[in-house]
Amino acid sequence: MKIRHATEADLPEMLKIYERARRFMAEHGNPRQWGPTGWPPEELLRRDLREGHSYVCQNDEGRVVGTFFFTQGRDVEPTYRDITDGAWLDDSPYGVVHRIAADGSEKGIGSFCLEWACVQIGHLRIDTHGDNTVMQNLLRKQGFVRCGTIHVEEDDDPRLAFEKSPIISPSAREDSRRS
Repeated sequence: MKIRHATEADLPEMLKIYERARRFMAEHGNPRQWGPTGWPPEELLRRDLREGHSYVCQNDEGRVVGTFFFTQGRDVEPTYRDITDGAWLDDSPYGVVHRIAADGSEKGIGSFCLEWACVQIGHLRIDTHGDNTVMQNLLRKQGFVRCGTIHVEEDDDPRLAFEKSPIISPSAREDSRRS
C-alpha cells in the first residue's frame, strides 16, 4: 500500500468510501457520528483537496482503498484548544488525522494510514465519537492514549480525544489499552 495526496479525479471514489463508512458505522453501533448529516460534505472534501490536506491510500494494484485528512503544525486544530475531562500530554507541534475511512476490501487500511501519518511528524492527535468502538480499539492498538473530551462544530455529541507522542511512556500506553 501507499499514501499520496488526493486529486480531484479521486473525489468520486472518496465519496463512495465515505458512503460505505457511514453504513459500516451504523451497522457497528455508531449511527450518529456521520450518518445524520451525511458527513463529510462534498464541499469540505473539495476544500481539503485545494488546501492539500486530503490523502488517499492505494493498494498494491493502485486502486484507492482508503482516504483521510491530514495536517500538521502548532495549534492546527482549533477544536483541540479546549479539552475537558483531562489534558493533552504533549504541547509540541502535532499532526491531525480526520475523516479516516476505508472501502472494506482489505484489512489494515486504517492502521496503515495512521502509521504513515505518525512517520510524518511522530506526534498525532485524533478524536472519535464515543460510540465508535471500532476506531477506539484501533487507536489503542496503535499506541494512542485517551486524553479527554473535545467538542466539534458539526453536532452536539462530544468526541473522545486521543494522542500519540514520542514523549508518552510505554506504561501510559499500556494503561490506555486497558481502559
